[in-house]
Amino acid sequence: MHIETPVERTPELVAALADVWERSVRATHDFLTEDDIVGLRPEVGPGLAGVAALAVAYADGAPCGFAGTQDGKVEMLFVAPEARGRGVGRALLEHAMEHEGAVTLDVNEQNPQARGFYERMGFRVEGRSPVDDAGRPFPQLHMRLAEPTKGI
Repeated sequence: MHIETPVERTPELVAALADVWERSVRATHDFLTEDDIVGLRPEVGPGLAGVAALAVAYADGAPCGFAGTQDGKVEMLFVAPEARGRGVGRALLEHAMEHEGAVTLDVNEQNPQARGFYERMGFRVEGRSPVDDAGRPFPQLHMRLAEPTKGI
């Protein structure tokens, strides 16, 4: 596995990452209905195109995860189901912290696995919103890196 920062976000790359997003969401976001996923899908491409910094993890030549950061915040981090538990999420988060200065993020309150992962990585809940950024009824936990680590 290795991480690259794409020079160009081609339609092919965005489509491959949107596929990673969907497979990841289906594997980890049990609180979303099929209608929720279908409704969110059109936002993925523009989100990938618009985020300031994008890092893509590759395994065997294909994307297996990605992280997007902006203004010191991890805006998105998704790992393909077959790559979970192999250090991809950790590598992407460390990359975002080291290269983009990421110290904050939001996580769905209804996704305890993700919250636990971020807590193991040193993030702590500092606030909560009853809705997501678009006003949908998906509560968000606002997390901040408790003690930024030198070298990360």
